[in-house]
Amino acid sequence: MTGRTITEKIIAAHCAEPDSVRAGAIVTVRPDVVLLNDVSGPLAFTQFDAMGATRPFDPARIVLVADHFAPAPDIVAAGAIALTREFAKRHAIPHFYEPGRGGIEHTLLAELGMIGHGGIVFGADSHTCTAGAFNALGIGFGSTDLAAALAMGQLWMRVPDSVRVVLTGAPGPYVTGKDIILDIIRRMGSDGAADASLEFGGPGLRHLPVDARMAIANMAVEAGADTCVFEGDDLSAADMARRGMAPVAAVAPDPDARYREVIHVDLDRLSPIVACPPSPAAGVPVEQLRGQKVDQVYVGNCSNGTLTDLRQVADILRGRRVAPGVRMVVVPATQKIWRAALAEGLLDIIAEAGAAISTPTCGACFGGHMGILAAGETAIATTNRNYRGRMGHPDSQVFLANAWVAAAAAVAGEIVPPGEIAARILTETAA
Repeated sequence: MTGRTITEKIIAAHCAEPDSVRAGAIVTVRPDVVLLNDVSGPLAFTQFDAMGATRPFDPARIVLVADHFAPAPDIVAAGAIALTREFAKRHAIPHFYEPGRGGIEHTLLAELGMIGHGGIVFGADSHTCTAGAFNALGIGFGSTDLAAALAMGQLWMRVPDSVRVVLTGAPGPYVTGKDIILDIIRRMGSDGAADASLEFGGPGLRHLPVDARMAIANMAVEAGADTCVFEGDDLSAADMARRGMAPVAAVAPDPDARYREVIHVDLDRLSPIVACPPSPAAGVPVEQLRGQKVDQVYVGNCSNGTLTDLRQVADILRGRRVAPGVRMVVVPATQKIWRAALAEGLLDIIAEAGAAISTPTCGACFGGHMGILAAGETAIATTNRNYRGRMGHPDSQVFLANAWVAAAAAVAGEIVPPGEIAARILTETAA
């Protein structure tokens, strides 16, 4: 028998038939956490009641987050959040979070210390794969499936194939996790990783802090992946300790593990990448889009709303202004990040530049509220999808980029390499 991948090992540790876990097998898996939001939750709660279920499998392992239509922009959204709040109260679920106390679910879950080495989270959101940054598996399901998980604490699933991604070298200036995953997606296409788990490893991993890994893991689904997972190391172990988690050994692949495909990414050769509408797979070097005008700049969401991202934005905006005719919206991913950015003075720099700063919300990312686009408008955003109409009107368009590139576009009023804005800052300071 050949060795196992990280994905196979983690799944085997969470099912009653570990010996049967191989790519393509159908197995029943018991997750560590079930994650729902104010959109997926009410649908699951209705099915939960229709099943005749009377109580969740384990209230302490359920996390409910109001983040999509939050703060509620209308009566319908307020009703959905009220249903989520009531379900949490009725079943004594301690982990219910809404504006002012929580944040965007995938970032918040990590912040709470509820996912780490070897864990599994089932979520009714396609970007549940963000958990892969922590040597864990995050797997997205539909709301009906999650209703069953709420009741029984388990679901059946197909064990995905594994695609190994070997990282070498180190990222250069202004190159982030966003650029790494956009490079992978443009190489693989939007369905190149279908039915698979992307498994990240290699010597380049040590140059990627956890925030960068989260940005990569978050968008694995945009290459069609079912999930993804990073090898654990000293950085992920230190992150677990910082979040108050007990030490747990990282899960590593066997030397003779079998992969559907092996991809090599030389981080030394990467430059900032921008994905053109209407696909995350349409990535090109930022230089190719020089001069592309923008109406709105959006920094935030579960992909790039970390403290690291906000520091990058502040570095570009410090002492400068958002260009006339351009509006900028900045959304820290959690309340804790918001407060940390406030304490560091980052929010003051960003506000002084003329940007709007929001409470944590998914709102504009999916075209719901808090910064949606009108017909004919163009945005550059650190979000994870740029399909037609994703952030508003069907005749708007969205370019995807890292926080450095987005902030540079806010200052210039058009897409430019961030190094050019930074060079201008240094020149003006010297003068």
